[in-house]
Amino acid sequence: MHRAFVRSKTLISVASNRISSSGPTSLNPWQPLYLYRQKQQEASHSSSCNSGNTPFGSPTRVQKLIASQSDPLLAKEIFDLASRQPKFRHTYSSYLILLLKLGRSKHFSLLDDLLRRLKFDSHPITPTLFTYLIKVYAEADLPDKALNSFYTILHFNCKPLPKHLNRILEVLVSHRNFIRPAFYLFKDAHRYGVEPDTKSYNILMRAFCLNGDISVAYSLFNKMFKRDLVPDIESYRILMQALCRKSQVNGAVDLLEDMLNKGFVPDSLTYTTLLNSLCRKKKLREAYKLLCRMKVKGCNPDIVHYNTVILGFCREGRAHDACKVITDMRANGCLPNLVSYRTLVSGLCDMGMLDEASKYVEEMLSIDFSPHFAVVHALVKGFCNVGRVEDACGVLTKALEHGEAPHLDTWMAIMPVICEVDDDGKISGALEEVLKIEIKGHTRIVDVGIGLENYLIRKIRARSRA
Repeated sequence: MHRAFVRSKTLISVASNRISSSGPTSLNPWQPLYLYRQKQQEASHSSSCNSGNTPFGSPTRVQKLIASQSDPLLAKEIFDLASRQPKFRHTYSSYLILLLKLGRSKHFSLLDDLLRRLKFDSHPITPTLFTYLIKVYAEADLPDKALNSFYTILHFNCKPLPKHLNRILEVLVSHRNFIRPAFYLFKDAHRYGVEPDTKSYNILMRAFCLNGDISVAYSLFNKMFKRDLVPDIESYRILMQALCRKSQVNGAVDLLEDMLNKGFVPDSLTYTTLLNSLCRKKKLREAYKLLCRMKVKGCNPDIVHYNTVILGFCREGRAHDACKVITDMRANGCLPNLVSYRTLVSGLCDMGMLDEASKYVEEMLSIDFSPHFAVVHALVKGFCNVGRVEDACGVLTKALEHGEAPHLDTWMAIMPVICEVDDDGKISGALEEVLKIEIKGHTRIVDVGIGLENYLIRKIRARSRA
């Protein structure tokens, strides 16, 4: 009761707004709490006391009062004070509200006491109670209590629902050491009147796949058919992702064919997973065929699918094939994005296809895509390596005009070449065009000052000789 005196001011303040304010139970909001308690005792012996009412008002009023408290312990005190009134009975909603407040503040011993009181209060129990209870334990990350909540449902003579089972399974499998208890609960659930559904199987399959037990996941997948449950797209995707992680891409392709034969339309994520795996296994021909089949099978390829295949070709030195993918995607109404261009230009530069790369850079700039400094560097370095310094300066100029600051390495690549080959001043015009562009501080051209100084000294000496 000491806590009641500590919070007396708050308690009296909220009670001052009660509905019932007449007769011997009326309360002046500025009275000390001990007077309030005295009036409670007087009211309990008064024959005029109305059934179901307290100094706070009706059970509905108490419910609202409990719901309005931010302090869960104060809400519990109000609940307890009201409970001690003669013939008072809390609403079922009051129990639910207080359960959430105590659970979210992690007062689990008080929560357990509240559940015991509810069990003997003869309220009709609804599944909402257990939905709240599981939610509380999930938020608190307490898998053991979430597991026990399943059996708490049974103690209340209430039949668990599949959604309760699935939520408990999700909480359990999020902890690796609770995967087996989750599996045992899953196997025994039918004994307690709840049948696992497709989502239940998917939860367990995903957990075992992530744990490396693909064989167990496959066994669960096959049991669905025996129990007249139909796997969904997610069921197939879980197994395909697991096979791809194990580099068993052929098995994933077989699963895709099984999906298609059974009339399923794989979603975008399923195709992304498989395309990425095929490209990483260097099965680029199969990846390209799958990309072409997607639209026929009811899933239109998007930019992610195209970029996955473009990256796969460029990574294997087949940028010319990646150019075909760019053409295909345009024909299919999907426009290349910045990632598409950057990947392709880098791949073309790596293959020495500089003119093609320069063409795609110009295309990027024409639609206001800014080339990444790595793309600029690759193209500038490529032109410098084959002695095409004027073309390198042209790329540098365009990059600066579009606000893309060349990297220090880019300046370091171009300046020595200019200093070596510009004995007769042929390159001076191109470089001067570059230097006319407003150079921001972060271009760090000052860091190549030695090379620039040598170039300028040579230019001055050439002019003095002339």
